[in-house]
Amino acid sequence: MNFLILVSIYISALFVGFAIGRIGDKYRNNEYLTTKKTPHHWIYGLFVIIVGIVFYDNFWALPLIFFGIGHFVSDLNDFFHLRIYGVDVPHEWRFWSIL
Repeated sequence: MNFLILVSIYISALFVGFAIGRIGDKYRNNEYLTTKKTPHHWIYGLFVIIVGIVFYDNFWALPLIFFGIGHFVSDLNDFFHLRIYGVDVPHEWRFWSIL
């Protein structure tokens, strides 16, 4: 039973990280809505993964890693093109699209 609870926590953290990343892609770092140049949010996901790895002996390490993976994957296209800093160019927005 504990295994199922832990797996549901990890999957929930993965989905929440992905959802926050997609919503952030739509509203935070979009050329239509802001002119602020900020780091792309895949960098934040990578940072959260590293924090989870550093604190690997803590209970919150794996949920942090899964949250970071979800957040990282939500901005995978910018990672593949090595967009590190700036405003996203306008594009057709789809919630489940990762590429």
